[in-house]
Amino acid sequence: MKEKVLVAMSGGVDSSVAAYLLQSAGYDVSGLTLKLSDSTSEDIINLAALTAKAIGAPHYVLDLSDVFKKRVMEYFAKAYLKGLTPNPCVECNRYIKFEEVLKFAAEKGIYKVSTGHYAQIEHDNETDRYLLKKARDPSKDQSYFLYVLNQRILKDTLFPLGSYSKDEVRKIASNAGFNNSDRKDSQDVCFLPNGSYSDFVMSFAGAEIENEGNFIDQNGKVLGRHSGIHKYTIGQRKGLGISLGKPAFVVSKNIFDNTVTLADEESLYSDRLAASQINLISYDSLEQPMRLKVKTRYSQKEEWAKVFQIEEDKVIVEFDNPQRAITSGQSAVFYEDEYVVGGGIII
Repeated sequence: MKEKVLVAMSGGVDSSVAAYLLQSAGYDVSGLTLKLSDSTSEDIINLAALTAKAIGAPHYVLDLSDVFKKRVMEYFAKAYLKGLTPNPCVECNRYIKFEEVLKFAAEKGIYKVSTGHYAQIEHDNETDRYLLKKARDPSKDQSYFLYVLNQRILKDTLFPLGSYSKDEVRKIASNAGFNNSDRKDSQDVCFLPNGSYSDFVMSFAGAEIENEGNFIDQNGKVLGRHSGIHKYTIGQRKGLGISLGKPAFVVSKNIFDNTVTLADEESLYSDRLAASQINLISYDSLEQPMRLKVKTRYSQKEEWAKVFQIEEDKVIVEFDNPQRAITSGQSAVFYEDEYVVGGGIII
């Protein structure tokens, strides 16, 4: 009997090819499209259904808009109100795209799930651990967003695109006759189709937001007025609406007195961070300080650092070289060669 797998299908080329590759490899494939918010269009659902039909796979739709609103959208808005810069894709992977899909799959008698993420999973026979490895194509690698996956999820998850480049995936889709083979990749957060973070936070939080406050320098001198602390992020230079006669950057935010501190670019650099909400993949814990490569944003390259686990849910990272604009709310992810050791939320 063929092994069953449920593929999360978004209507895009990546998840379509993931389903196609798994079926070609002999799996009994079913497709599932998640309705996460009101912005999940019927077009997306229909595209996924058409792809499933093309490969002869059953297709389901699961409405998770309530749990998504609580776990991701509320988290996102509240984090901004606390002066943080959250990463909603990390939280979606932590709570939605794997946990909920595995739960739904089990109800259908299916015990493997798959997505169109670019990453790889390997089993280490010596340690009996499942390892998360970077994708073969470094320009598409999404392992940064997946550090939250635990051993149970990794055991039951397949990433068939991990050994392919994006060009190869599009070619497979074209050869298979999929009508989404040249569909443009979305660059927006799924519930922010227009990309406006501040508008979303305003509409979501409403009266909770204190708008105007002071721009100050590092000595506390008032430099001008800002239009809402949620509109700014660490490292921002443009859109400040203030002229100081020299380049000025956001270096910190204080929700208690509603101030945004501006300084020169040199003040953005730091060689140390702390992170919590830790998830480790390669090890149960870091018994000793480890020399690892660490990245603090998806778009950033990894940098050498020493990582200390000082509590069960807290690590300290000390970089060899100071890093620019380390931002609370973003994720610090630790790598050992091509493998994700783990990561956490910068505090």
